[in-house]
Amino acid sequence: MTHEQLTYLLLGAVGTLELSVLTFIAGGLAGLAVALARIAPVRAVRVAAGAYIQVIQGTPLLVLMGLCFYGPNILGIGSVPALVAAALAMTIYSSAFLGEIWRGCIQSVHKSQWEAAECIGLTRWQRMVKVVLPQALRIATPPTVGFMVQIIKNTSIASLVIGFAELSYNAKVLNNSTFQPFIYFGCAALLYFAMCYPLSRWSRGLERKLNASRG
Repeated sequence: MTHEQLTYLLLGAVGTLELSVLTFIAGGLAGLAVALARIAPVRAVRVAAGAYIQVIQGTPLLVLMGLCFYGPNILGIGSVPALVAAALAMTIYSSAFLGEIWRGCIQSVHKSQWEAAECIGLTRWQRMVKVVLPQALRIATPPTVGFMVQIIKNTSIASLVIGFAELSYNAKVLNNSTFQPFIYFGCAALLYFAMCYPLSRWSRGLERKLNASRG
């Protein structure tokens, strides 16, 4: 493998990280909104949030990518850059999963904590911000970090539908020009491993640490 080819692969890895970071930030914010909607006091909001989660979780990410990339053009809005379309699709996808993960973590906070906060006169928003969310954050950290690994790996789907130049796409381009799949896809696998393995170890370490501190 030449220096230029290795650089091309590394640029793909940068694209993967860029899309992953955008997805986690935007998907995290949207996921928090979905989680709060799932436990909202208004039943219609809870039902709407639940329906959103069911629809998005039941829709393949590949389909979401296609809708976000080709949909605006079909509707006459105009073409969408590949990065924007990929980030939007993965944000929608991640928000449904993170929303449900965080909803479970929020509701796992013991009922007595909610009642105690209510007894001292805190509003619902104050109870959530000052009492519930700090405890839920501790519970949610390990599965959230674990989901970040899935985000990194799922960026490869962007190359299948919209041709976004991430790691697997660049590996495919190099393979098409040299017909050496073992070298380029093998190097891509190593780069994916280098990005995902530290997060997996961090997730397992957090889970052990937080479980131990609970005991």
